[in-house]
Amino acid sequence: MHVLAISPGKGFEPQAWRRVLRSGIDGLMIREKHLEARALLDLTRRAQDLAPEVELWVNGRLDVALRAGCGLHAPETYPEVPSSICPLSRPLHAVADFPNRAEAQQLLLSPIFAVPGKGEPLGAAGLHRWLEALPPFRGRLVALGGITGENVSSLKHSRLGGVALIRTLWDAADPVAVVETLKAAW
Repeated sequence: MHVLAISPGKGFEPQAWRRVLRSGIDGLMIREKHLEARALLDLTRRAQDLAPEVELWVNGRLDVALRAGCGLHAPETYPEVPSSICPLSRPLHAVADFPNRAEAQQLLLSPIFAVPGKGEPLGAAGLHRWLEALPPFRGRLVALGGITGENVSSLKHSRLGGVALIRTLWDAADPVAVVETLKAAW
């Protein structure tokens, strides 16, 4: 099970970032839309220094991803980017959008459970229907949206490679316990 943390967009708070980066996560998507390129690159490099074993993705900034040597998460309205340039992650909000996302190395399927402002959730059964309906995909499929230690086991499916977390991880008193609980339930 791959656990992907997504930064909450509140900037770099050293203690919180250290706790999350050292919690046992496998990947981190740096989603700090308010930062200019230089500050985002500096933050990405700090994350690389703090946890060189963690796979990094930069949200929406190809220039920063290329400079830092990490993956790019291209949001919904982002221009098409050839996957040969760098590792590519994309959102998937409908099975019908799959053909336009098939070259990515990672797809984030969402929202799974209720999240404020994110539309109608799929639920575990809806996610399973999506996973069954998707054509073959060589990359990683990751579930996102309202996932907790209590509901993660309902998501298990042979095609699902992991989960992505924002609030569940960043707001936790003990991010290590969150990751351990998720992996134990998987």
